[in-house]
Formats: sequence, structure tokens, C-alpha cells
Amino acid sequence: MIVTVLSGGRLVIPAELRKKCHLLPGTQVIIVDYGGVLAIVPAMKDPIKQGRGMLKDLPSLTADLLEERARERERDGARLKRLDG
Repeated sequence: MIVTVLSGGRLVIPAELRKKCHLLPGTQVIIVDYGGVLAIVPAMKDPIKQGRGMLKDLPSLTADLLEERARERERDGARLKRLDG
């Protein structure tokens, strides 16, 4: 869908998209620049509250980090043994 930039940098978002994305008058949005590609994202009213639980079904990054650190300790221990040996 093509939208024209008006004077003063204003954009008119077509009614169909406003309805689909629940953009009501006064809704705040964030313009994100992805390397020259702009995205219009509705701003969260309470990002902490709305973000809770978003990552609950993903693997634990803490567990991955602890496993990686354990592997590093093993490698470091093996190197020290070779140097001492």
C-alpha cells in the first residue's frame, strides 16, 4: 500500500489499516528504522506489564550460559594439564 508523505512530514494511514491495527486517534506509535526500512509499531502503554511472559516458552538463556561456562572451564583445565604435563 502506498502512502504519501504530506507537508510537515505527516502520513495518513488508510482506515483499513488503522482498524486492523487498532490505531485510534491519540494512539502513540514508534517509528523504527531497520536500515532504511521504516516500521510503524504501536507503543506499549506499560511495556513491563505487557512484556511479561513473552519469552516463557523459549529455552533458558541462563541454562545455556551456565553450560557454556562449564565447557570453557573443562577446556581451560585440559590446556593447563597439557602445559603442566
